[in-house]
Amino acid sequence: MANSTNDQKKTTRLYHPYQDLNVPIQKLYDLPTSPELLFSEESSKTHRSWGENIQYYAGCGYLSGAVIGGAKGTVEGLRAAEKGESLKLRLNRVLNSGGQTGRRFGNSVGVLGLIFAGLESGMIHFRGRDDLVNSAIAGLGTGALYRAASGPRSAVIAGAIGGISAAAAVAGKQAFKRYVPI
Repeated sequence: MANSTNDQKKTTRLYHPYQDLNVPIQKLYDLPTSPELLFSEESSKTHRSWGENIQYYAGCGYLSGAVIGGAKGTVEGLRAAEKGESLKLRLNRVLNSGGQTGRRFGNSVGVLGLIFAGLESGMIHFRGRDDLVNSAIAGLGTGALYRAASGPRSAVIAGAIGGISAAAAVAGKQAFKRYVPI
């Protein structure tokens, strides 16, 4: 047995995938800090396109709404459980409640993201610059459009809340970028 393990050690070697490349292993993972772009025209872009904007806001809105709504529905399902129910029935109640509430919240917040992205991209196109004002106006318009069916008073209040929250989010992001080194 001892001879076979010694023979095996002599006939095998450690695998090193970069040995024939003559690349110093220390420099192999020194990645550049500047962005690497496929096309040079991409370097002049200062913001996302309207399609990227819609996909980003609607997707993030749907996902976050579905997660928050699913958690809320799960808690509601747990609270609605009655004494004497079997575990299978309780589990079914929790899953149904979480799925239904998650879908509803996800769709609502996804629509908000869709409206916001469309309005913000339109403002960037018409004003010709990308700044805090575009986001504030897009938030105002999103809130107003979303609650317009509930009446003018509700639309004005929702618009004000949307505008203030969008402006606060953009200002907070800019302050975070400026004062927090990452």
